[in-house]
Amino acid sequence: MNRRKFVRQTLVAGAAATAAAQMRGTKGVSALAASSARRPLSAVSGFSFARLRYSSGNWDADPKMPSNLLDSLVQYTSIRVDPNERVVDVSSPALFDYPFVYLTGNKMLRFTDAERENLRRYLRNGGFMFVDDCNHDVDGTFAKTFETEIRAVLDRPSEALHKLPKNHPLYNSFFSFPDGPPATSHELNGWGDDMVHEYLQAIEIDNRIAVLYSNKDYGCEWNYDWGNKRFLSRDNTRFGVNIVVYALTH
Repeated sequence: MNRRKFVRQTLVAGAAATAAAQMRGTKGVSALAASSARRPLSAVSGFSFARLRYSSGNWDADPKMPSNLLDSLVQYTSIRVDPNERVVDVSSPALFDYPFVYLTGNKMLRFTDAERENLRRYLRNGGFMFVDDCNHDVDGTFAKTFETEIRAVLDRPSEALHKLPKNHPLYNSFFSFPDGPPATSHELNGWGDDMVHEYLQAIEIDNRIAVLYSNKDYGCEWNYDWGNKRFLSRDNTRFGVNIVVYALTH
C-alpha cells in the first residue's frame, strides 16, 4: 500500500462517517462537523507534521524544526499544509491519521508492547516514519536502542535496515541531490561520533520506504526560527522537502 492509498482510505472512512451523520439528522451533522474540525489536515488530503511521542527517552527534541520545515513546504511546493505540529502517541489509534511521522531523541528508546504492535501495523500498512538520531552518533544510546527496537517492530528478514543508494528516488523527489544526503554542520564540526555519514538507512516494504533512518542529526541542523533562513546562502531545509514529498507520493 502506498501513502496515497493510505490517505485515500482515511478519506473513504470520513465520507462514510458523513453519510451516517446525515442519516441521523441535523444534530448528527453538527456533531460530525465538530469532530472534523479537530482532525489533522493529513486526514483530509493535506499534510500535517506529526511527531511521535513514546513512553521513554526524550521524544520532543529540536522543537523549532517542524515549523521550519513546514515553512519550506509552503515556500517551495503547492502542498496544503497544517501550520501546527501535531504530537501523536505511538500507541494511539490516531497514528493512522498521519501518513508521515517523525521520531527523534538522544536518550534511550524503549517501546512498550502496545507501541510496538501499533507501529508495526502502521508501517506495514503504508505509513512512513522519518527517524533522526539527535546524538549524531552511531554508537550512541539513541542509535543503539532504536536499532534494537525497530528490529523487534519489523521482524521479518526482508524488513532489515540497509544503506540507501545515492540514486534512490528520494534524492530527486523534488530537489536534486546527486551526491546523496547533504552533510550537516554537526558532522563537519566534529559533533557526536565525528563522522560525516555518507548514506541514510531505510527499511523498504512493497518497494517503498517505510522507515527512513538518519544519524546525521537533521533535526538539530534545522532547529532554528524559520525567519532566519533569509541569512543563509542556501536553505539547508531543502532536503526535508524531498523527504516529505517522497513520503506523500510513494
